[in-house]
Amino acid sequence: MFKNWFAKTLLSIIINMIILMTLAGYLHTMVQISGIGAAFAASLILSLLNLFIRPVLILLSLPATVITLGFFIFVINALMLLLTAAIMGPAFQLDGFGSALIVAIIMAICQMIIQNFIIKPLRHG
Repeated sequence: MFKNWFAKTLLSIIINMIILMTLAGYLHTMVQISGIGAAFAASLILSLLNLFIRPVLILLSLPATVITLGFFIFVINALMLLLTAAIMGPAFQLDGFGSALIVAIIMAICQMIIQNFIIKPLRHG
């Protein structure tokens, strides 16, 4: 059971790292990452924040999430990215909340595509 959880977690961290590096390449005015090590560290920190802090924020913002039909989750994801950037310092930078929101939306779309069209078919095939 632990082996399966560890593999899924590591895969998620690697997927986030690749997405962050890709976005830093394409949206270089919004996202700056100093290298592959910084991308891995940012992905690891983001995963830890999503594990411990994000559920509390989701619970506290439940009324706003319900009123916005779930779109407030993107705001929470953007806040997690900004917190990651604050922890990382100059190795991972975002250009502000608007940039973090755009990156959070693109990351969610990329994660959904990768999960549905690559990971799930490989597991079931």
